[in-house]
Amino acid sequence: MQYGICNLSIVPLRFEPQDTSEMVSQVLYGEHFKILEQRKKWSKIRLAFDKYEGWIDNKQYLEITEQIYKNFNDKPQCLVGDMVEFVSCQEDQLMPIPLGSSLKALDFFKHHYEGTRILDVLPKETIVQTAFLFLNAPYLWGGRTNFGIDCSGFTQMVYKLTGHQLLRDASQQATQGEALSFIEESEPGDLAFFDNDEGAITHVGIMMKDNYIIHAHGKVRVDRIDHTGIYNVEKRTHTHQLRVIKRII
Repeated sequence: MQYGICNLSIVPLRFEPQDTSEMVSQVLYGEHFKILEQRKKWSKIRLAFDKYEGWIDNKQYLEITEQIYKNFNDKPQCLVGDMVEFVSCQEDQLMPIPLGSSLKALDFFKHHYEGTRILDVLPKETIVQTAFLFLNAPYLWGGRTNFGIDCSGFTQMVYKLTGHQLLRDASQQATQGEALSFIEESEPGDLAFFDNDEGAITHVGIMMKDNYIIHAHGKVRVDRIDHTGIYNVEKRTHTHQLRVIKRII
């Protein structure tokens, strides 16, 4: 088994080993992974953080040993806490890194960082406040940053920043936590899941107070939610059909 780590700011993780393939997620600075298959130009990887799999360009990561991989697994969380920060590389070159990037490998990279760090597991009450760091970020299929994010990337990153772990896709996140019987039982920070006409979970958002929800739909936005689903006041219609509300923490 081989291992790797992302040494760049934001790297696309693709469904197939080619540049034109669908981006299913993104690998952020400092995230490490197992290499499941290595080809001439591409590698299939499994991220340590959420076990998500996809293809990454061989030019966009560094190989590491199994022991270094295990050492990173054992290190406590240390994340970038501002929307955009910088690390200084060799010869005083600056590289921007996004909110939620991992800082565990600074010494390994020989990079220097002076910005805000998130080190602790934060209480549930901070989830909505953290979610607002992504407000108005444009929707991007497979995205995980303020410069483009999808619905489950948004919920995953918000939970990551508060010290909690979610799986990558909405359908996977829906398998976590405890289901609530009624919307009235929900608390700010719970997750609401929505399905399509075939019954497949296709959307997720974060519950707020007073029947509001923050979610990524066109952009990260705040909408009303009721027993039917998400109600868009501007369009005067429900945009998503509520399936279940889950309490993760």
